[in-house]
Amino acid sequence: MALLISLHLLAAVIWVGGMFYAWMAMRPAVAATVDGAHRGPLWHATLARFFRWVWASVVILLGTGYAMVFSVFGGMAAVGMHVHLMQGIGIVMMLLFAHVYFAPFRRLGHAVAAADTAKAGSQIGQIRRIVGINLLLGLAVVMIASAGRYL
Repeated sequence: MALLISLHLLAAVIWVGGMFYAWMAMRPAVAATVDGAHRGPLWHATLARFFRWVWASVVILLGTGYAMVFSVFGGMAAVGMHVHLMQGIGIVMMLLFAHVYFAPFRRLGHAVAAADTAKAGSQIGQIRRIVGINLLLGLAVVMIASAGRYL
């Protein structure tokens, strides 16, 4: 159990913490200091590295979450509402991430390769909005995970 919960929490911290950093620190710094022609390549390179960690986090979160539910807690019927909320919100987050990865992030890569600054900016804006939603969902899951069983 200690290993499962440690890996589960570590994966959540990497994903949610990375979104918080990108939204609250990197985004405003890039907007204030990097000209438009260089923003697309910077964001694409940064997100390509971060998204590898998010994919690993998704696999770890699903694997450890279901391992705990079914091998430790006795199945979905035996867990509290907070676990069901974490699962539901987590799946929504994973679907939003998959959309970002396979749609606007892929289009960002094509725009960067074609040096299409306007298209790259548009895709960065779409990614930013979805990451903002996912960040709020992720912060909600953190609160539910840490306090949910005490409600």
